[in-house]
Amino acid sequence: MTHSDRKTPLEARRSAALSGRVRVPGDKSISHRSLILGALAVGETRISGLLEGEDVLNTAAAMRALGARVERQGEGAWTVHGVGVAGFVSPAKPLDFGNSGTGCRLAMGAVAGSPVTAVFDGDASLRSRPMRRILDPLEQMGARSSDGADGGRLPLTLHGARDPVPIVYRTPVASAQIKSAVLLAGLSAPGVTTVIEKEWSRDHTELMLRHFGAEVSSEPEGPHGRKISLKGQPELKGAAVVVPADPSSAAFPMVAALVVPDSEIVLTDVMTNPLRTGLIKTLREMGGQIDELNTRRDAGEPMAEFRVRASRLRGVEVPAERAPSMIDEYLVLAVAASFAEGTTIMRGLQELRVKESDRLAATADMLRVNGVKVEIDGDDMIVEGRGHVPGGGLVATHMDHRIAMSALMMGLASDLPVKVDDTAFIATSFPDFVPMMQKMGAEFA
Repeated sequence: MTHSDRKTPLEARRSAALSGRVRVPGDKSISHRSLILGALAVGETRISGLLEGEDVLNTAAAMRALGARVERQGEGAWTVHGVGVAGFVSPAKPLDFGNSGTGCRLAMGAVAGSPVTAVFDGDASLRSRPMRRILDPLEQMGARSSDGADGGRLPLTLHGARDPVPIVYRTPVASAQIKSAVLLAGLSAPGVTTVIEKEWSRDHTELMLRHFGAEVSSEPEGPHGRKISLKGQPELKGAAVVVPADPSSAAFPMVAALVVPDSEIVLTDVMTNPLRTGLIKTLREMGGQIDELNTRRDAGEPMAEFRVRASRLRGVEVPAERAPSMIDEYLVLAVAASFAEGTTIMRGLQELRVKESDRLAATADMLRVNGVKVEIDGDDMIVEGRGHVPGGGLVATHMDHRIAMSALMMGLASDLPVKVDDTAFIATSFPDFVPMMQKMGAEFA
C-alpha cells in the first residue's frame, strides 16, 4: 500500500496553554549513524533511545540485508552485531529507504567501500531527489553507479569498490550527508581520506567514528570551514550508544509553546551540539524565553533540558552562515516568524530546495494560504509578521513530514484552524507526534 492510498488529513485548532514535561523521539541523525557504524564494527553495539520511525527502521532493514545482525530488544533498545569494515554482502533485494535521504546517502558511502553490488530505491519523494553529488566523490574512490535516472536519481545500482582509494574532496555545498558518505567509504581505503568544507556542517559522523575507535582529525579551514581527515582501514569495535532527543523534533513543541499564549513546557534530553542549535539561538534573538537546564554528555554528544515559555516574538535577520546548523528547522521557524512582530529575513536557504520537497516553495505556500505575507528573493525567505496569523488554510504537505508538523503548530495559535492534507509521513521521524502534542493540550480534529 502506498502512502497516497492512506492519506490522513488533520486540522489544528487554537488551543489553550500548552503544558507538560516530554521527551521527543531520539535524534534521527544519530539513530541512522549508530546502526550503520554498528554494522561496520566488530562485535556488539547496544543502542538505547533509537528513533523507531520509518526512516530509521528502513536503515535497520538495509543493514540487516547487507549482512549485519540487527535486533530490537525493547522500546528504543537495539543491538547490532557488525560485519567489520568492508564486510558487507550483496543484498538479495533492493534496499528500500522509503522517504529517507539521510539513510540512503550514508548507506551509499558505507556500501561504496565494500566489494558488493546493491540496488538503492525509495518512495516517490526520494526518487525525485538528486544523488549525483553523493555519487561523484564515491566514484572517484572507485565505486561505480549504473541504471540511475537523470541526475543519479533512484532507483540505481551501486557497485562498491574492490580497491577503494583515499581522496581529498572539497564539498560543493555544506552537507553532512556528502561528508559522511565520503568518510564512510574512506574507512575501507588505505591511507588518509580528507573532506574539506567551506562551511562547517554537522559533525555527528566524526564524533561517532571516534566513539567506535576510528582516528579522525578536524581543523579549521578558512573563515567558516573545516578540514576533516580519516585514517583508513581501522578495526571499529562495537560500542554503547545513547541516542539523545532530536533537536529537529523538539523544534515543533518548542515553537508551539512560544506562540500559544500562557504555555510552559519542559523538553528533556535534547541534543545541544552547537552545529544543531541554530534554531534555539535564533528564537532567543527573537525574544523567546528558552532556559537550558541539566546539561550532560554521552557518546560525544551534549544534551540538556529546555524550559520554554510563551513569549512575544520580534522579527530578526538570520544570516546565511547559520543555515547548516538549522537547515531542517526553517519551516517551523517560518511559523514563529509569522507570529512575531516585524520582518524576519532568512538568508541562504538554497539547500531547502532539494529536501523531501522543495521546502522553500512549500513553506511559502503554507504561510500564504494562511494569510501571512511572505516573499522568496533568490535563496532568501522574507516573512512579514503581524503578531498573529489569520489561518483558515488547507496546506499541501507534498509528502513532507516537516511541512505537516509545522502547519499543525501554526494552527494551534492562529485565528482560524489550519488543515493539512496528509499526516501519514509524520511517522517517518515522529511516530507519536499527535498524541504527544495532545497530551500537552494541543487541539486536533
